Amino acid sequence: MLLVIDVGNTNTVLGVFARRAEDSDDSSDGAPRYGQLVANWRVGSHLARTVDEYGVIFRNLFSMENLEVSAVHGIVISSVVPPLDAVLRQVCERYFKTKPLFIEPGVKTGMPVLYENPAEVGADRIVNAVAAFEKYGGPCVIVDFGTATTFDCVSKKGEYMGGVICPGIGISADALFQRTARLPRVEIRKPPRVIGSNTVGSLQAGLYYGYLGLVDGILERLRDEMGEQTQVVATGGLGALIGTASHFIKDVDEFLTLEGLRIIWERNLPLSSKSGKVAAKPVVDTKPWPSPKSPKGR
Repeated sequence: MLLVIDVGNTNTVLGVFARRAEDSDDSSDGAPRYGQLVANWRVGSHLARTVDEYGVIFRNLFSMENLEVSAVHGIVISSVVPPLDAVLRQVCERYFKTKPLFIEPGVKTGMPVLYENPAEVGADRIVNAVAAFEKYGGPCVIVDFGTATTFDCVSKKGEYMGGVICPGIGISADALFQRTARLPRVEIRKPPRVIGSNTVGSLQAGLYYGYLGLVDGILERLRDEMGEQTQVVATGGLGALIGTASHFIKDVDEFLTLEGLRIIWERNLPLSSKSGKVAAKPVVDTKPWPSPKSPKGR
């Protein structure tokens, strides 16, 4: 099995991929293929948790799904919370007996990055871009509704072009509640109508339709630059809530990031031993994410 971990500022999402019937025979390059997502979980990203606390949580999640920790033959991690990297590395080595592959500059993604400073691009954004281009083709835009909402653009040729970063709807709501003494904290959801007949309804309408307008406004301008044939896919915790009402978002892919981690893992670890254990050391160089001079990516 393959364990994939996406570490965000608010939540950490885990997924376990197993081999499908058609994946039973390894590919010609010797790499095992794990095409079936058999379990996924979402836990809080807490800096105060120790290695053992995370280890117990992860093992308990496996136990709840009747999955064997010893069956994990590879681990890949995307993280935007650097203080947790060392903790999770120890969790993988201590509790799963496997060295994890971190998505970082030097790891092969197969996607050139056109950012002015490619090293600035968050690992999760690259992972989403790789998965979206693999599944939907290009040009495409990925809207990831997380702590921040990101819009990531991929060209028709499969190049990461850059994008847009906005405060997430949760951050916007928190700022409103913290700075207004008389407004109550409300659940973020789609209200039955735009005109609110009470304070709660008015707040929900403002948060939901205001944010929907922000998303569609940005997407309209991105499509003007990239072309009307651009496909738009949403992911992230609130992807379904906002994405299903958008004029431009056609697909909501809850597990896009997990799929991207699986794809990049396969591109970096082509060799397996007779025991099925996969060499967990990627070929890493000192360069940042692939640049326009590297058309095949890294």
